[in-house]
This record gives sequence, structure tokens and C-alpha cells, in this order.
Amino acid sequence: MSATTHSGPAASTATPLSAAAATPRGRGERSRGASIALHAALITASAIAVFPVLWILFISLGPSTSWQQPHEVLRHLGLGNYRFVLMHTSFPKWFLNSVIVAGATTVLGVLISASAGYAISRMRFPGHKSLMWTFLITQMFPMAVLIVPLYNLLAQLNLIDSYLGLILVYCTIAVPFCAWMLKGYFDTIPRDIDEAGRVDGLTPFGTFWRLIVPLARPGLAVTAFYSFLTAWGEVAYAAQFMGSDHSTLAAGIRTFASDQRADWGSMTAASVLIAIPATVVFLLVQRHLVTGLTAGGTKG
Repeated sequence: MSATTHSGPAASTATPLSAAAATPRGRGERSRGASIALHAALITASAIAVFPVLWILFISLGPSTSWQQPHEVLRHLGLGNYRFVLMHTSFPKWFLNSVIVAGATTVLGVLISASAGYAISRMRFPGHKSLMWTFLITQMFPMAVLIVPLYNLLAQLNLIDSYLGLILVYCTIAVPFCAWMLKGYFDTIPRDIDEAGRVDGLTPFGTFWRLIVPLARPGLAVTAFYSFLTAWGEVAYAAQFMGSDHSTLAAGIRTFASDQRADWGSMTAASVLIAIPATVVFLLVQRHLVTGLTAGGTKG
């Protein structure tokens, strides 16, 4: 009887401890080891992604030969490369050309893709499905394959070495993708809004412009960002279709390198300056990017 009496409390005290130790983790919870491994992987991936940018910035602050002797950068830190690029090269002209082309491509590309995406989302007309497939098929052709036919087309229209010609070419890249994305985003907006607009006497365009466009700002921000980057950083078309007087930044920066020698100081400094406007545009639209991308990709 005494043995039974003494074993009871011991068993009762051991049971809660063992139950607590065996309690499974909740859904979504990670062990300490898994958390450490996850954070280590994220830190490593971030370092790999950031290192090239920091390296270019570091090299741009040193002499032109600093890429071969990085330790020389610490001895000759300065902004000499930036002063040379801004004051003794055609960089300001290239910058202005890029602003004109990228700005016009962004505005025109967003207007066309938003109109096309809304029409495909809300209206049914002959060739509705064919238009969607046409947008998709145009994205399948490599850029190099399209250079010759586009060049011949622009030459017949007398648009070689002109802003308008390059803007139209960039729109052929941006509009199909943006129209697909905005079509998916417009599908998430209730059709009751369109019906309410028609009841109030709005035309289809008035409904689109006054009611739908304000609700589609996240999607429009994504397409504007994509259109801007398409025109801002593209090299192949700009190099083939534009002359020296209308060169954009991406094409003009090639003049800093030749077959015999490359001016790495000027190239890295120009690269940093080129990245600044793209970064500014990203910061302006970043709060809409996640919403626009996810909403546009859930329905199609």
C-alpha cells in the first residue's frame, strides 16, 4: 500500500513534463535550427545580390585602373570619374534622350495597354481570343530576330534615328505584357462598378477613365515601372536604330570601351548614375508593386 501511495505523486508530476516536451509545434512555427538556417540562407542570398552593386560603386570612386588594383581605391577616393562623365562626355545629352524616350514609352505604353486590357476584360468582340493569343505570341520572339524587320519598317517610315521610332519599338515590347497583366487586374474589379457608371449616364470610356482607372492604380504602377525599365535599360534596339546625336544612356555608355581599352572608371560612374533614376521610380511605385503583381496574376 505504501509503495502504491509513493508512486502516485511521482507519476502525476512526470506526466505534465513529458506531455509538455512532446507537445508538437504549431502550424507555421519553426525550430531554432531551421530559423538559423533560413536566416543564414537569406543573408547569403542578399550578400550575393548586393555585392555587384557595391563593387561597381566602390570601383567608381577610384582611378580608372582600380578594377585591376582594388586597394588603390582606398588611397585615391574621390568623385573624379563622376566629374569627368558629367562635364567632359556626352552623358548629359544621353540622359536627356533617355528621359524623353523612357517617359514617352511609359505614358504611351500604359495608355495603350490599359485600354486594351480593359477592353479584353469587359467586352466581347470578334477576335477577342485571337487578340489575347497575339499578345502572348509576340513575347515568344527573341529580340535579335526582330531587329532586321523592325529596322526595315522604320526605314520605310523615315523613323530611323528618331525618338518616335524608338518609342514605338519599345511599345511593341511593353504593351503585350502590360495588357496581359492589366487584363488580369481588371478582372478582379467588380463589374457592378461598370453597370453603376452606365446607370449614371457615363460612356464606356467615361466609366473606364473615371471609375476603373482610379481603382487600378496598383496595376498601372506595375505596368508603368515595367515600361520605364524596358526603355531605360535597353541596348540592342537603341544601338541599331539611333545615331550618335540621339543615343540613349544604355547605348552611349558603350563608347567608354573599345577593342583595345576600357575606361572602367567612367563606365562604373556612368552605371551608378544610370541606376539612380530607375531607383527613384522604383521607390515611387514600390507600395503598389506587390498588390499589382499578385492581383494581376491570380485571374486571367
